[in-house]
Amino acid sequence: MKRQKRSQSDRAFCKGYLAATENKPLESCPYANGDRHQQWVNGWRDGREDYWNGFGASTKAQKLEQFRTLQPEDHHPDGWSTV
Repeated sequence: MKRQKRSQSDRAFCKGYLAATENKPLESCPYANGDRHQQWVNGWRDGREDYWNGFGASTKAQKLEQFRTLQPEDHHPDGWSTV
């Protein structure tokens, strides 16, 4: 089955998370403002917290994969999931 293309804000979150786990500063955000900027900053904050807590590469990969697979559009209002 072909996967749908991820949204730009989801991608920005993942890129921000990766930047933080690679010890890059908050000022390295490639977006000037808007929703993608905010998502990148949110990802950076989550990644920075994980970096400070000493999480390794496998934990980082798991967290990013979990974020990519659990999207709001995959869940139905009555609580069951298509995943």
